[in-house]
Amino acid sequence: MTPHLPATVAHPPPVEPMTNHLAPKPPVKPPTTTNPSTSTSTPAPAPRRVCIAYPFFPHYRGPVLTELLTRGHHQYSLLADPVSAEPSIKVWPAPAGVTFIAAKVYFGRSTVYVQPGLVWHALVGGFDDLVIHAVPWWPTTWLAAAIARLRGKRVLSWCHGWTRPERGWRGLVRRVYHRLFHAHMVYGHYAKALFMQPVGGGWPAERIHVIYNSLDYPAQRAAREAITPAHLDALRTSVMLRAPEGEHERRPIAICVTRLIPVRRLDLLIDAAAELARQGTPIDLLIVGDGPLRAELEAQAKARGVRCVFYGPCYDEARIAELTMLADVMVAPGKVGLTAMTALAYGTPIVTHDDEAEQMPEWEALIPASPTTPDGQHRDTPAHRATGATFRKGDVQDLSRAIAQFTTRPQEARQATARACHDIVEKLWNPTRQREAIERCLDGLPADDLFWLKSAGPPGSR
Repeated sequence: MTPHLPATVAHPPPVEPMTNHLAPKPPVKPPTTTNPSTSTSTPAPAPRRVCIAYPFFPHYRGPVLTELLTRGHHQYSLLADPVSAEPSIKVWPAPAGVTFIAAKVYFGRSTVYVQPGLVWHALVGGFDDLVIHAVPWWPTTWLAAAIARLRGKRVLSWCHGWTRPERGWRGLVRRVYHRLFHAHMVYGHYAKALFMQPVGGGWPAERIHVIYNSLDYPAQRAAREAITPAHLDALRTSVMLRAPEGEHERRPIAICVTRLIPVRRLDLLIDAAAELARQGTPIDLLIVGDGPLRAELEAQAKARGVRCVFYGPCYDEARIAELTMLADVMVAPGKVGLTAMTALAYGTPIVTHDDEAEQMPEWEALIPASPTTPDGQHRDTPAHRATGATFRKGDVQDLSRAIAQFTTRPQEARQATARACHDIVEKLWNPTRQREAIERCLDGLPADDLFWLKSAGPPGSR
């Protein structure tokens, strides 16, 4: 369904008009929702005019925005700076036909964004709901939320919310800031739990909507289905290091896709690979990315006798799919974010640390590996269909143990894990499910963490 867009938007400075209008269309019949207790269909709430405001739209936000614009039942406009405020993040360009309000960001870098155009649009814009990418250290989001509320508009946040319990003045600032919003849309259940605790303001559960996160899963699924075992065998030969003379065994591969910077703790991964070799279960490492620590990490791998390919940066999704499917496990020794969505979409389990206060919300897609049965066998049952494992943060021995769960197992267990990885993305972490969760909030429905179980089928079937 093509979005119905407003005909005009006022754009006095500092807001620059960048609106491409679609041709007029006849009214669209409101979609219906199913009441699981009665199996009856009732009309969805009437479409609302919704403005989604970000400092800029990063490229990875494109799939869910496209879902909202093309399949959502509300009338959407987008407000953002068309230029990325973060040089390392590509911007998603709004497609033709979408009402896009250009609002320049000043004082870039993520610690402080100032966006006067957001405040002006909150004052004069024609919308019913203002959805703000909400961070308390961005001052104009305070003003925009307060002004929109004074105008009688509904104000919603799209945010991480709480990533850890914060007390003192920082916690107080967050609690006051969050009270500017009528409801919050967060990526994970840990953030929701913190909102509901006294430290997070004691919010009622029905006003905190878990919307998960997503990449372009339809494109990822298509890329996955195009890759054959024969192709992966050929890729292994072309990509991985040649074994030293006299060593020809195929080793399991652990991949890490990341920037080579200190917080990623790739030194732990190299030390864990050395430990596995000492235990008689060697692995190869495939590190995709670049950064200031590359030379230091290369020297460490050589000194520890670890076979490691430093592939360099890669922005080609088809090649990332190949490399990820080549590996037995994706390892994120530091925090894991949307990399988890990449790994799971391609059927590769994740290993990362266990400190939830230092993790990103996507780590909630990780279902820990279950132990083997008493006879030492892996069973293809729900209890053993893991999507990953955790290790004690900073502990090399425990990291090597977690990696070994996925590098020392039979082929049938690997196939079961791949299916489990695909399943968790298809159930929750995809653009369609995210759009459904967002529109539940926009419809004014109370948050329901199990709404996806009550739907009549897979994402988008209702």
